[in-house]
This record gives sequence, structure tokens and C-alpha cells, in this order.
Amino acid sequence: MGNEPLFRKEVILGLWPIAGVTTIGVTEKDAITTIETAIECGVTTFDTAYGYGLDGESDRYLGSVLGQDDDPVRFHVIGKVGQRYVDGQRVIDGRPETLRSDAEESLSRIGISKFGTLMLHSVDDQTPIQESARALRDLQMQGLADRIGLCNATAEQRRRFAEVVRCDAIQCPLNLLQTDHLSDVIADAALSGSDVLVYWTLMKGLLAGKIGRDHEFAPGDSRPGYAVFQGDARRRAHDVVDGLIELATELDITVAELSVSWALSQVGVTAALVGARRPDQIRDVAGAKPLSDSILMQMNELIG
Repeated sequence: MGNEPLFRKEVILGLWPIAGVTTIGVTEKDAITTIETAIECGVTTFDTAYGYGLDGESDRYLGSVLGQDDDPVRFHVIGKVGQRYVDGQRVIDGRPETLRSDAEESLSRIGISKFGTLMLHSVDDQTPIQESARALRDLQMQGLADRIGLCNATAEQRRRFAEVVRCDAIQCPLNLLQTDHLSDVIADAALSGSDVLVYWTLMKGLLAGKIGRDHEFAPGDSRPGYAVFQGDARRRAHDVVDGLIELATELDITVAELSVSWALSQVGVTAALVGARRPDQIRDVAGAKPLSDSILMQMNELIG
């Protein structure tokens, strides 16, 4: 498999929103139609996880669509293990027996024999990362995954993981409002030849340009708990979005596509994860691609 990235600046559909754990108003019909629409728009990679849903909803919805396809080999499924929600609380468990159980159950839910990429969802402070890495290496050697990766980790944690098994891919946050990982986590992984898959590219919908300054979130919506939706940070974010709306109008593209295109334009980034729970949301971003230097410069000026 070599030391070269697999992805080439593409959009990946992230299935967390359709899991319904923190997203309000998700329906099975919308979830399945969103996946089908992504395929119609040319998306071939899907990001799921054992813990996406209280009862494997993300895996099951994905499986219901892929199982109907005449050529399922054309799809790349990214799975993640070692994290779940119990009584509404996130639980991280990186023990080998848990990672194996998660992987096997997730594959069964989806109805596939192996993952394109299997990732440790979060680093478990109670389990040495090398131990988790060895468990994933064993699953790879047994044919349950083509590639192995790591999410939500520091550059040092990735290096320790890679002492055991090649880290083919990482996942970390990146968007116009949150760029801290560019100089450390992303640069480190890119230097090693790993794929860099970035999430929160629309920062929970804020950078799609459809959340107004006075928008009030429905009860139970998790977004108001994020710092970017509070006080001065939110005011600054809306100032940035105002500029994005103007630029997107000039380019005749959606604000969401422009924001995701910015993420794809960053050095080292090989793919952008975009969460969607309705068909229109994936249509808005499916055409994202790296920007010209002049457009990128205008966007960088917006964020200062």
C-alpha cells in the first residue's frame, strides 16, 4: 500500500448527523435518502463508527443503501471503534477485546466483510495507545480492514501509534474558524504520508451560511454548548460568514461549498468530512474542490 495518501482532495460523507444522538429531527427516510443522494453526486467514501447511534443507526442506514448497489466494491467505508454513548455519555474504551468486538459488530450491521479504513475513534487514557494499535494491526492482518488509522490524537500520539503499525490516515478538526491543527497534527501526519481527513469543516452548520445571528436553537440541540456559538466568538464567526456569503455569490456557488473548498485547499489535507442529515445538505457541498490562490487569499483575509 506504500506511503502515499489514498484520497485526492475529495468530499467524504460523515454519518454522525444521521445517527440521531445529538441531531434533532432525524428520520430514517431522510438518512437513507441523504446517503443515496451523496452517491448520485459522486461521493464514494462514507465515514461511520460503532458509536454513531444508540443502536448502530449509522451503520445500519449505510448498509441498507450499500446492500442495494450493484457494485459495492466502488465504495470505501471508514469505520471507527473504541467509542460509544451510554446513557447519553461518551465512553472511550481502547482495550483490544473491545476494538475487536466493535469492529465485528459494525461490519455485521453494515453487511460488508471488511473496512476500507478502520480507525481508533479516540485515544483511551486507560489503555496504552500501542496496545490499541496492536489490536487494530491484528484486525488488519486478519482481513477486516485494508488500512488503519487514528482519530482525535496529538502528533506525539500518532507517532507512538505508528511505532506499532503504519498510520494510514488521521482525522482531526479543521475549518475557517479553527485552524490550530494545521501547524502540528496535520503537518506531522502529512509528512509521514498519511491521509489527513478533516471534520467540522462547516462547524456544525455555522459555515454553511444558513444560521443567522439571531437564530435560536431548538431544545436538545447540542450546538449552543460549543464555544464558537457563544458571545464574541459567535459574533466574529458571523462577520466571517458575511464575507463568505458575498464571495460565494460572486462565484455562484453555495457558502457551504466555499467553506469546504477552503479546507480542501490546505496543505496536507487529502479529504474533507462533511456531515449531512438531509439530501440538500450534501448537494450543497458535493462539488467542493481546491480553490485558486487568489480566492484562497481573499478567504484568508476574512479570518485575519
